Amino acid sequence: MKGMLLGALGAVLMLGQDVAASPVRMHKTGTIDELIVEANPIVFKGHPYLCEYIRKKYPGNAGGRSYFRFLDMADMKTVVSTCGHGLHMGNAFVDGDRVVVTCVEDWGAPRFYQIESTDLVHWTEPRQILEGEGWKGYNTSVCRAGDRYVMVFELGAPKEMVGTMFTMFFAESKDLGTWTLIDGARMGADRYTGAPMLRHYGDWFYFFHLEGSYEEGFETRVMRSKDLYAWERSPHVVLGYDPWDKMIHPRANFTDAEKAYIAGAKDVNASDLDMCDWNGKLVCFYSWGNQRGNEFSALAEADCTEREFCESFFN
Repeated sequence: MKGMLLGALGAVLMLGQDVAASPVRMHKTGTIDELIVEANPIVFKGHPYLCEYIRKKYPGNAGGRSYFRFLDMADMKTVVSTCGHGLHMGNAFVDGDRVVVTCVEDWGAPRFYQIESTDLVHWTEPRQILEGEGWKGYNTSVCRAGDRYVMVFELGAPKEMVGTMFTMFFAESKDLGTWTLIDGARMGADRYTGAPMLRHYGDWFYFFHLEGSYEEGFETRVMRSKDLYAWERSPHVVLGYDPWDKMIHPRANFTDAEKAYIAGAKDVNASDLDMCDWNGKLVCFYSWGNQRGNEFSALAEADCTEREFCESFFN
């Protein structure tokens, strides 16, 4: 596994001229698939998996419904489980011997749901966990913070709540089951944000998100907060796009036509970063492409822990 993720062709991320140099050496290890944007790596019962959101238009999705699948990262081929059929934008979180997937009913729908499993085979029925009048919901991310769990969720409406699309809001739970909106806590009303990833270490929440525009490109940035109200922005770019995105991962299985398509694809985006610790490395998933539907999934890694990665952007 360690050798598979490293890849002899790993590259240090190239950063823009107008920002401070990244404090972390992250290596891109290659593109693994197309038309998968939202995904996150997890370690469950000592084994790494990639939870992927399979859209309706994904090649091979004969059923025509969205769903989530868990890909075995040991070979990047074996699908060990599918779940959440008809739901969208799933994000997996591991809590001991339980995997919880939070998701939304549909793109821009007002209701968020949760499904659970203790073996990645048998799944609970979807249970509604959040809903708001006029909400247009999208992505979620969950972390543990002391004696509670905190979830960030992405809204595009209503106007009286949302500033610049998208705006992030927060909910908390004591049992990873019943969620309560944290009144007044939000981030991103003053700038474009998207693709949330939330972590908590020490006294700080670390919120990774997308910033940018179609004219200037999109890159992943990070902010931190002690209370989810006051936010400090790191001067560093976390993840930028560059020619190394188009490198083919050694475990990927593309045809010659697909490789040519990847080589010629427009790349102005590095989004949807998610990560976990595995085998002494920080294993990262991200998406690249044109941010308009022609998008690809890729892997990267860093020689540090998740906590060290988060804290390094503010040292």
